[in-house]
Amino acid sequence: MSTEHEKIVAEINDAFTRNDMEAFLAHCHEDVTWTMVGDATNKGKQTILEWMSSVPDMQPPTFSVTEMISNDDSVVCYGDMTMNDKGKEGDPYSYCDIYHFRDGKVAELRSFVVKLKS
Repeated sequence: MSTEHEKIVAEINDAFTRNDMEAFLAHCHEDVTWTMVGDATNKGKQTILEWMSSVPDMQPPTFSVTEMISNDDSVVCYGDMTMNDKGKEGDPYSYCDIYHFRDGKVAELRSFVVKLKS
């Protein structure tokens, strides 16, 4: 099952680069929890959609996946990404996303995102 979960994570990353929250949420349970460590925890598809919609003028990020590590019910995906910050384009970040699956859908996502020094 971990190979299937890795495919789902790749599809989710692609959805984020297209700013397609509906495609991301299609891979999630209704009661999904997404924690942005150091920022916010949101539970439920509708809450996550409202939270993401509240981010002003956010350009979709670009991802460079360094590695995915998976077991039966979890995938860890980490690498680098570029996104705007307060109207500036191209700010570099390092990220690590930890996905927990239940019945083939994302039940929990924990994201660690760190802005890198230019």
